Amino acid sequence: MNLYFHDESRFGLKTKQKRVITAKGIKPIGKYKHSYLYKWLWGSFSPITGESFCITIQGVCKDFFIKYLQDFSNHKPRELKIMIIDNAAFYSTKDIVLPENIVLMLIPPYCPELNPAEKVWQCMKDKIAMKIHDTLGILENKMDVLINDLEGNLVKSITRYEFYKNTFYGVFKD
Repeated sequence: MNLYFHDESRFGLKTKQKRVITAKGIKPIGKYKHSYLYKWLWGSFSPITGESFCITIQGVCKDFFIKYLQDFSNHKPRELKIMIIDNAAFYSTKDIVLPENIVLMLIPPYCPELNPAEKVWQCMKDKIAMKIHDTLGILENKMDVLINDLEGNLVKSITRYEFYKNTFYGVFKD
């Protein structure tokens, strides 16, 4: 059994800006590209084990969510996955059959701060900020490198909120 926080984030060719340090009175200079081309990265991250599961998808919709659930179910198929999700409309499960090894739980609406997966996206986007990617293929390759760099201790350090850890171990003692 494992606890996962799920979210999705858009990664695009539009350059992500961030603060830079310059001398007083000197205007910071940075390259910038504006583009509406992007990919969606869907991911689930465990604050308990540091496990992560990510896939790149073309967008967000109910069909993609169903595909993600199937792929996630096949990842460690003997593991019961408690998956915490937000209240996005395309997560509606009233007419879909969930895989047997996935249980969904919702965080309250409009509370992204309760989902530590948001911090994983921020960490990844900080690593590609202020860089120009000429094509979606180049960006996807960089996203693959970032996903591969998500080792267990890093995921745990980003996502391990004490109240989630304590609740999980309080309810599911070995």
